[in-house]
Amino acid sequence: MSRIRYFSEGLQFTVQKPRKKSLWLQRVIQQEGKKLSCINIIFCTDAYLAKLNTKYLRHSTLTDIISFQYSSPEEPLEGDVFISVTRVRENSRKFNVPFETELSRVMVHGILHLLGYSDKSSVQKAKMRLKEDAYLSLQ
Repeated sequence: MSRIRYFSEGLQFTVQKPRKKSLWLQRVIQQEGKKLSCINIIFCTDAYLAKLNTKYLRHSTLTDIISFQYSSPEEPLEGDVFISVTRVRENSRKFNVPFETELSRVMVHGILHLLGYSDKSSVQKAKMRLKEDAYLSLQ
């Protein structure tokens, strides 16, 4: 059974309309030509995400999301997406967008990472932003 599951770590957080969000993210995955196995989306604090960032990626900067892909390219998509709720809240204020809009952007950003997209260069970032915008319009 393909599925997207939601968890929280170190805070109380509940996704609004989780079934609708899951169906939307599944459509994104399908439109990218992949099948879904299982994705866990874990909402957490800055501190929790910072520990993961340091331990696994050797980065000491704050970030809003970290994705871990567990499937190979030919297999159905499987992975974990960790999202800092604090960072999403701050970014929604910074970019003057509703929290739910920023949360959806970060969620689809994580899915795009699991699908193999990178945002290391400015060209890659621009490509990801275009994909995010296109997929946000499908909600």
